Amino acid sequence: MPILERFLANYYRDSVALMQLSARLSSQKGIEQAAAVMATEANIKLLHDTGLLEHKVEPRPNDLLIVIRGEDEGLKKAMGEAEFLLNTTDRHEDGEVAQKPPRSIDMAMREAPASNLALISTPGVYAAGEAMKALRLGLHVMMFSDNVSREQEKMLKNYARDHDLMVMGPDCGTAIINGIPLGFANVVHRGEIGLVAASGTGLQQVTCLIERLGKGISQAIGTGSHDLSQDIGGITMLQGIEALAADPETKIIVLVSKPPAPDVAERVLAAAARCGKPIVANFLGSETKDVQRNNVHAARTLEDAAHMAVALVNGATPKACQKSIGKTLVQREASKFSKGQKYIRGLYSGGTFCYEALVLLRDEIGSVYSSTPLQAELVLRDAWSSFQHTVIDLGDDIFTRGRPHPMIDQGLRNERIVSEAADPEVAVILLDVVLGYGSNDDPTAEMVPVIRTAQAEATNNGRYVSFVAQICGTNGDPQELSLQEARLREAGVVLAQSNAQAVYQAAAIASAAGQKSTQQSSKGKVR
Repeated sequence: MPILERFLANYYRDSVALMQLSARLSSQKGIEQAAAVMATEANIKLLHDTGLLEHKVEPRPNDLLIVIRGEDEGLKKAMGEAEFLLNTTDRHEDGEVAQKPPRSIDMAMREAPASNLALISTPGVYAAGEAMKALRLGLHVMMFSDNVSREQEKMLKNYARDHDLMVMGPDCGTAIINGIPLGFANVVHRGEIGLVAASGTGLQQVTCLIERLGKGISQAIGTGSHDLSQDIGGITMLQGIEALAADPETKIIVLVSKPPAPDVAERVLAAAARCGKPIVANFLGSETKDVQRNNVHAARTLEDAAHMAVALVNGATPKACQKSIGKTLVQREASKFSKGQKYIRGLYSGGTFCYEALVLLRDEIGSVYSSTPLQAELVLRDAWSSFQHTVIDLGDDIFTRGRPHPMIDQGLRNERIVSEAADPEVAVILLDVVLGYGSNDDPTAEMVPVIRTAQAEATNNGRYVSFVAQICGTNGDPQELSLQEARLREAGVVLAQSNAQAVYQAAAIASAAGQKSTQQSSKGKVR
């Protein structure tokens, strides 16, 4: 297919806005693939690697590059829409030209001198420099940008700590500061529970569940995914604990992370134990006995963390959640499977949800393969091809090269849903749907037709595929949680209230399917 490309000179948009634009263009009729990126060397290489650029292009880091592949008649229309959408952001609704935005942090500070936080979302090669400019102007920093070296991260965080400032990130996708959602975040009420998390979707799940349980959030501080590594030493998480301990609005503190480096975990848990406020710690994949401390309550799952925090606010004893498995539902689903159907395929847009699923499924059903497995021997030989029980994070770099993140663009997951459902050994497809700012405007509108198509094709081949999902969101989110839930239920999807419960439900259905398949095989043997 032909390719059309265009540079917009000295034109900057942040990565989230460009991912949303890329997704919108790719969904147009006659368009196979589209990308809107800053023309850095890394982004140009990415476009070459994915085949969207076929000739040499010199980097122009200050310019925006739009590349679209599709049918001739659709290319010019799509390019025209791209330029229109980019230009309309510079106009008010009444058509009047908006004031030209500031071109530096210093200019922005002159226009809004009361500001105390800068959100950095530039290509990684420039992010550390911009973050340091902000810190020197006395601003706290949230770094949405990734691809920042550990050396730069530690330097920035040490500088911030020494100047009574905080750096959230790099690779910090979610935060809620003074009630304002930043990055990929959800709409929640203010309240008495504060969080510090090295996980974006983990932070979203816990805050959303707390909201659904009728409580609110004082602050939700993201640390970035590398903060609890040995190299960084938990600088931001330690600052977050200290800040929330001193905050009169915060009564309970929740910590969320994948397993920290052992020395860092000890340092963080020691700080938590002496902070003076009840702490709930969810270090996914860690043994709860290794996390439990005086004043620190260990939560095994994200759901446990939310429920335990709410119990503590209410003056009750915090307890882990029970598995909520409907036996009648399991029997109903299993009764529809054909011989040989027994495997789960988890297709996640949230990296933490994928990790939690791998941890829980290991105990429920045994070995699970992945492109990011818990054990090296369970790595997929080909990330694009599942094997037996498989759970993958479609937001991982291997899947997002040249594509928007799956929380924005459902295209890649929709393709994978169809291919997984066509596998005669697949019984259950496990999904997450993430709502909130930054995410797809209407995810189930794109997912449900694909689910119906997959179900219909399975039926035509004498099989049935069970879909199990959880929606991470709140009633205040722009996508309307109740609408998204209603569409999935109408399509026959089994809905759970949390990722953990969705995993338990999927495991129960798959186990029942496996037992049925074994019984059918036994009956078919000649005696």
